[in-house]
Amino acid sequence: MNPFGELARNWKIALYTIILMAAFNAFSHGTQDLYPTFLQEQHHFDTKLTGTITAIMNLGAIIGGISFGIWSEKIGRRKTIIIACVAALPIIPLWAFSVTPVMLALGAFLMQVAVQGAWGIVPVHLNELSPGAVRAMFPGFAYQLGNLLMAKNAVFQAGIADSRGGDYAFALALFGGVTAVIIAVWTAFGPERKGGDLGGQPVQE
Repeated sequence: MNPFGELARNWKIALYTIILMAAFNAFSHGTQDLYPTFLQEQHHFDTKLTGTITAIMNLGAIIGGISFGIWSEKIGRRKTIIIACVAALPIIPLWAFSVTPVMLALGAFLMQVAVQGAWGIVPVHLNELSPGAVRAMFPGFAYQLGNLLMAKNAVFQAGIADSRGGDYAFALALFGGVTAVIIAVWTAFGPERKGGDLGGQPVQE
């Protein structure tokens, strides 16, 4: 079997998942990577306080990933991803534009519950969408190509912040909001194979 031939035969689902993973990587890295920089450069928090808020943020990520992943078993992959992305939108003002450490920590926690809640569904969703004959390589292939497309995510965000006089809050809010909407819409129009036969043959989408 030629794995690249199988990918070519299933190019529609391959393209769909690559774009989905590009958006997901922008969503995750765009809400995490520059947040400590934002806390230090814009709010002038010291290393200890920045580390504490970052730890709280990561705790939210763990809770979100587990809880939304379990929830997707009941209501479906697409619906759960969309709910998580939509839930992130009203959190953005608290997460990006608060001024006190307590409110920023709360915003960071809730934001990552939503962001990584959506991400918690990605592994099973990718495997279920994968053509059967190349399931061993397809999820990693789609993920890494999507990741490659957004490899300069932090550079883009930093550039936006610098262009506005170091306004990292605006850059974070812009990326978080736009990518949440893109994922929700793209997921809504995409396929779902929850409960499908993971040992089956390639499916033409």
